[in-house]
Amino acid sequence: MIELEKIENPAFLKNLKEPALSELAATIRSFLISEIAKTGGHLSSNLGIVELTIAIHKVFNSPKDKIIFDVGHQAYTHKILTGRAKEFPSLRQYNGLSGYLKRSESVHDCWEAGHSSTALSAMAGFELARKMTNSTGKTVAIIGDGSLNSGLSFEALNFLGHEPGIAPIIILNDNEMSISKNVGTLAKLLNSLRASRTYRKASSSKLIPRFFRDIKIRVGNMLRGFAKNLTIFDEFGLRYYGPIDGHNFKTLIHYLELVKQLNRPCVLHVVTKKGKGYPFAENDPYGMWHGVVPFDVETGLPLNKKAENIVSWSNIISDYVYQYAQTHDSFRVIIPAMINGSGLRRFQQDFPEKIIDVGICESFAVCMSAALSMENIQVFVPIYSSFLQRAYDQVIHDVARQHQHVIFGIDRAGLVGGDGETHQGLYDISYLRHIPEMEIVQPKDPFEAWQLLDYAFLVSTHPIAIRYSRQKLLFNPDALEDREPILAPSWTISRNGHKAILIAYGENVGRMERMLEKTTLDVKVVNARFIKPLDTKMLNGLLIEGLPIMVVEDVTEVGGLGSAILEYASGRPGFIPKISIHGLPDQFIEQGDNENIYQKYHLDDTFLIDRLKDLIEKNTQ
Repeated sequence: MIELEKIENPAFLKNLKEPALSELAATIRSFLISEIAKTGGHLSSNLGIVELTIAIHKVFNSPKDKIIFDVGHQAYTHKILTGRAKEFPSLRQYNGLSGYLKRSESVHDCWEAGHSSTALSAMAGFELARKMTNSTGKTVAIIGDGSLNSGLSFEALNFLGHEPGIAPIIILNDNEMSISKNVGTLAKLLNSLRASRTYRKASSSKLIPRFFRDIKIRVGNMLRGFAKNLTIFDEFGLRYYGPIDGHNFKTLIHYLELVKQLNRPCVLHVVTKKGKGYPFAENDPYGMWHGVVPFDVETGLPLNKKAENIVSWSNIISDYVYQYAQTHDSFRVIIPAMINGSGLRRFQQDFPEKIIDVGICESFAVCMSAALSMENIQVFVPIYSSFLQRAYDQVIHDVARQHQHVIFGIDRAGLVGGDGETHQGLYDISYLRHIPEMEIVQPKDPFEAWQLLDYAFLVSTHPIAIRYSRQKLLFNPDALEDREPILAPSWTISRNGHKAILIAYGENVGRMERMLEKTTLDVKVVNARFIKPLDTKMLNGLLIEGLPIMVVEDVTEVGGLGSAILEYASGRPGFIPKISIHGLPDQFIEQGDNENIYQKYHLDDTFLIDRLKDLIEKNTQ
């Protein structure tokens, strides 16, 4: 048996044959299940691509041949084959092995991502560079059927199929899923290919090339109809092969060797089973095993049992949306492929007509929402902070500029832990705050969350974003019944004090209160629940007090609430020197738990307390 921890690079695969390849695949699968059960991570997508990854590394020569994994969350086998098995105990941890590809980790990681659908555009760049420099080698991109739905992928296909002098190899990893089941016409087209007689033959025997146009002329109506299904690839100028069995080494190697010899763009359609080798993951129609927390391998249950009434912010928000949908017919949820992560599975089951999953198509989701709003359909768009970046133009151009009341639920706002820099929710305030009419809010607790949701759904007439983090917290729905309405943008005083003022929002309000309880510092805490617009009436009063002001936020300092307060105070000479901003620096923030990130970037309690003492002392001199 091959010891995975001793693998240094993929060169050893060149001499391996069956049954050694199958034995290696079984060893890797067992290793992945065991290791991910300890650390958490992306499980089912990695289990489904083991044989395909081994076969690619056997046939191609990384790093001379560039191997690109779209998103990169499914590249754990690639990491093992390139010498990183021994680092898996630190997977997704602070200073540990990334859950995605990292150029700083290995020469075999030629492209970094974390978001979907970038692989084909990257491939285009690499292929053009090869042509311009007359260099040798192949470019291989592995992309899932869910990622292929995105407009960015189609833009790249439109280029790749007709650019002369390039020969990209696109491997379509078709497992019928993105995170959960795929949606749309492309998914139906791929379903028809998988169900075809051609696939049944190809999965067990020889190569079946694409149907050539002369064959289409001569075959009967049924076969002509099937050939027509392939024109989505034909008309892009891509030679299509498949579909083939993605777990059969003989078939995989045969196909890969063939497409390696081509001097034109091609698509190799490979059918895999997401979660293969672990029954809980294999029999998962909803994508619950896509990304997992540490779990017991035998039972499939999480190792850390969830305490009673402890839920995620996503569930708190989705519970409100569920109640709202019960009494509002003219209401729709538009979501880009994140039903599970956004806590909306129950909503989908009970109100299937009121939720539209558009797949990994954020720009489309936001643009369509603007048009729905114009027709007096109230729209809620739950979307991760990191993914809303992909729809930035639509937020400005289609929603805000046209004065549409679209409600954005910005999930995973702030630090996100193990997903790291590609998923950090640190920039949405900066890129939304300057948009005219946009409102941005963040609650400190569940009670305030429902108050702000009432404001967003029942009071506001502007585009509005309600931010919430990935953290879990105590939630008692019964305590939310008698909540006072918020009728206008406003801040609150959550702790009185007379020596300094600390302004925060979201969960940082409670964190600052708990921090100050450990001290004798006489500091006022302000809950700036409206990040935009500012509560200028209260802010004026705070500035007039003449006390030092500290703004604490776990987003980038560039363009955050602190910047907004400084901008406002700039018209009031004498106040700016007393305003101190403490956020995250102007750089990409790595993976890691909040405690370590806070400590590294001086947002921990010890540093903030010392800074407050210093501000108070200087103000009394």
